[in-house]
Amino acid sequence: MNIDVTPELTFRTARSGGAGGQHVNKVETMVEAYFNIQDSALLTPEQKQVLQEKLANRINAEGVLLVKSQTHRTQLGNKHEVIFKINDLINKALIPRKKRVPTKPSKAVIEKRIQFKKRLSEKKQNRRDQF
Repeated sequence: MNIDVTPELTFRTARSGGAGGQHVNKVETMVEAYFNIQDSALLTPEQKQVLQEKLANRINAEGVLLVKSQTHRTQLGNKHEVIFKINDLINKALIPRKKRVPTKPSKAVIEKRIQFKKRLSEKKQNRRDQF
């Protein structure tokens, strides 16, 4: 797998948590990637604004997007995973949302609703008359 690493990302490694015995305790396989959105040369100001709004819960106070991975047993595997996650987050956030086209209910649907309400009303009316 060929992955392009840009100088826009900063990586930090640490020891992964969880089960794994001695291997987990001595190898730094967890990878954290930091992507500073405001300092990015790859994004336009409009894109930066969209990312700030849509990824607000994933961005810290300094305006840095933090993504980490510790699913793979190797540092390289986790590095690929982190790069994929950041690309996926940014791509999904930059897809514009479709505008909802307001529609009116059809006459058939309105008639069906009114018939249902009449049946329910009759049912309740019959209950009232029994006592």
